Amino acid sequence: MRRITETIRQYYDQLSPSERRVANFIVDHLDDLATYNSVELSQHCNTSKATISRLVRRLGYKNFKEVRDELKLMRQSGVPVPGPTLQVGSNFVDRHMASEMQNYQRLKVLLHSDKLNKVIELLSNAKSVSVIGFRNSYPVAMHLRQQLIQIRSNVYLLPLPGQTLGEELEDITSDDLVVLIAFHRRPSGFNNFFKTLIKLEVPVLLICEENSGLATEKLTDMLELPLDTISAFDSYALPMSLVSLMSNLLLHYQLDKGRARIEKINQLYDSTEELDINLSY
Repeated sequence: MRRITETIRQYYDQLSPSERRVANFIVDHLDDLATYNSVELSQHCNTSKATISRLVRRLGYKNFKEVRDELKLMRQSGVPVPGPTLQVGSNFVDRHMASEMQNYQRLKVLLHSDKLNKVIELLSNAKSVSVIGFRNSYPVAMHLRQQLIQIRSNVYLLPLPGQTLGEELEDITSDDLVVLIAFHRRPSGFNNFFKTLIKLEVPVLLICEENSGLATEKLTDMLELPLDTISAFDSYALPMSLVSLMSNLLLHYQLDKGRARIEKINQLYDSTEELDINLSY
């Protein structure tokens, strides 16, 4: 996939002053450029629509729509697309929090369906739960496993550092559950792994970003989360919030068993002195 910023740098010295003005605006507004049409862009840059057309052709695009489509594809695939220079202050913080609240409202709609009840039943009834995550998804997977293991037994985090998955998948049966956390910018071999996992016909709960293109009828269930932010980097506030929500719901779904397990774990903490429990700071 081409990167428009690289293309602009390559041709920048050959651009006219008016074309450079447009090019500078594009670089400074990568995060919201996809919302402009060519007329609006020309107005913001105080130039003509013909200048816009001439610039995008010089950069190797058929029209401005191709530029917009590329930026949408970059953002949807998880590429950090920075916007204009942001001053760290109340306006930036307010915009960030407003974006987070919009994401939470979209998640709220998803979780008020029966889907979440089914997910909790899966987590409770599975003989074992294998949580799998790569790259950005790995910290979320690790946190989910750490919460679940306090509530139920036989929860595994895969792959272990430096290890492969083939030997781990061999033991998974239809009585087990795979929680596959797969947010975008997935590793190159992910599609083959995903197809292989589906072919095994084991229960799979997929947690990923919206519009991931990973939906398949053979999935046991799927949770798609918005990761949108006001600038370059995705927000993982919702995935971590979902981990907390799922863990708390599972605990209360099997409260007696969960309480007993937590108590036994706390007793082991006391006997091993693994945790600092001094509260007199």
